[in-house]
Amino acid sequence: MTEHMPNWLSLGLVYLAAAVIAVPLARFLGLGSIIGYLGAGIAIGPFGLKLVSDAQAMLHFAEFGVVLMLFLVGLELEPRRLWAMRRPIFGWGSAQLIGSTLLMFGVGVLAGAPWRLALVAALGLAMSSTAIGLTVMAERNLGNTSAGQGVLSVMLLQDIAAIPVLALVPLLAIGAAHHDGGPPFWIEALRALGVIVIIVLGGRLLLRPALRWIARSETPEIFTAAALLLVVATAALMQSVGLSMALGAFLAGVLLAESEYRRELETDLEPFKGLLLGLFFIAVGMGIDFNVVLQRPGLIVALVLGFVLLKAMVLWAMARTMPIPLAERPEFIILLAQGGEFGFVIFQAATQGRVIGADVASLLVAVVTVSMLLTPLLLLAVDRWWAAHLRAHRVEPAEHRLDAPQDAPVILAGFGRYGQILARLLFSVGVRVTVLDHDAEQVETARRFGWRVYYGDATRLDLLRTAGAATARVLVVAIDDMEQNLALVDLAREHFPQLQIVARARDARHWTQLYRRGVRLIERETLDAALMSGRSVLERLGAEPHRARMLAQRFRRHSIEQLEAMAPHLGDQARLISISKAGRQQLEQLLAQERELAQRTRGQVDDAAQDNRP
Repeated sequence: MTEHMPNWLSLGLVYLAAAVIAVPLARFLGLGSIIGYLGAGIAIGPFGLKLVSDAQAMLHFAEFGVVLMLFLVGLELEPRRLWAMRRPIFGWGSAQLIGSTLLMFGVGVLAGAPWRLALVAALGLAMSSTAIGLTVMAERNLGNTSAGQGVLSVMLLQDIAAIPVLALVPLLAIGAAHHDGGPPFWIEALRALGVIVIIVLGGRLLLRPALRWIARSETPEIFTAAALLLVVATAALMQSVGLSMALGAFLAGVLLAESEYRRELETDLEPFKGLLLGLFFIAVGMGIDFNVVLQRPGLIVALVLGFVLLKAMVLWAMARTMPIPLAERPEFIILLAQGGEFGFVIFQAATQGRVIGADVASLLVAVVTVSMLLTPLLLLAVDRWWAAHLRAHRVEPAEHRLDAPQDAPVILAGFGRYGQILARLLFSVGVRVTVLDHDAEQVETARRFGWRVYYGDATRLDLLRTAGAATARVLVVAIDDMEQNLALVDLAREHFPQLQIVARARDARHWTQLYRRGVRLIERETLDAALMSGRSVLERLGAEPHRARMLAQRFRRHSIEQLEAMAPHLGDQARLISISKAGRQQLEQLLAQERELAQRTRGQVDDAAQDNRP
């Protein structure tokens, strides 16, 4: 084993050094991390410095990063929310896959290609890159936008379509002699359905108790290992029946989206996902066969432009029908118009089944890879051209981008229910506020009602500068998503220390995370509403209004003091439980003493009144 160690060490050194140099450089140039990883792969690959030669082995290993990413996406989607997306998934997803396949197949046949080749190429090129699509969505915080939801729906359908597409490829082989004699399609479909049922039932009945039992061991590294085991086992089950590993991991994530271990799983798996995705993009860059590209550059360019434009036509027609605002349509189209890693699998299966030749497969793989390489560049170009195009034609974009510096003393990030109430108060007393929100539909609706709301991701440093963070006095963090909420706080404290931060907390855990970051002006979104309801209940039970108000204020003060006491011990469950129980007992004893004192005082007043009667 020792003789292999230097090789692995040298490979690790090459991969890490390439990523550490290329990615920050690409981000500095404004090209994004994906271009950095792809560039690193090209530089160290067989057609660069030749430091690494086996790109395929690394690609197969790094594909697990896509699996982890889909698991984490599933953790953000509760089952009822996924069920609500069933129509977009099977409706718009099917429209994209079938529409793109038929259009490219028709053009291929008209161009003179054999119909089997045209169909295989159309099926492979109709797929989109899940890795690039979801990574770009995360970088741009597109998950909650209409375009982001549309991209996710289409990509989920593509994963679901894996087994019928792969089952179709061998059937295209010329002559029965090329058929592998495997089981009929309907048997494969039943096996796949059985595995999905096992995952769903197992996730409902076994996952939570198993994670609870592991968590009781109080060994963080074992919980991390259990999280990885869960994803690996689910992916292996799906792969055993020919389904997408990423789809299996996604289902497992959805089943745990409502569990108490959701945040812990996200925290444990996020570093692995980021590292493996980076390796995946490096491997894609290494795998570009520049020999094929240089031999027929004109054909490569024509094929890339041709299939991207054909898919873009289908996607543009879909975007006009779907509820996607005009300004979000370019991102929706570009993220789905590219080729994807599943195309590699289709072309490999077609080569093994002798449906297409190895030289044709190499050409198609090169076409897909080049399209993946161009996607981040196209997004950068559209970012500059599309906004200018809309302004030049006096078409105000639906998101109302913030492109002029602001000087208001208050910046409000998030214009949901919480942010709207706060903004109405500030506007009513004449305070100028720069309002940012990342939901294009919400911004458009608010604009129709007369609110000056700008579209933008407040966690972007450049947008914060344009919003006037360097001169503003107060930043109100009212973003719904806890991770984005905390990311904005970290960004503001690092780059704009003069800002006073007023933050909204979703729950006690979120409050503690903000408190530990040094934020002291924190309000829990449901606390005051619950206390007002509690006052109403007490009054209906006979308490005097001033007494009910005093009790609510006392409980509010106690709740905040309790959280401040618990904040240093986040992660120590036993200590948190002890503090909570002690605080509850202390509050109950204090209120009991006050009731007793009030009763004695009332009794003394009654006695004095009786003594003074004539």
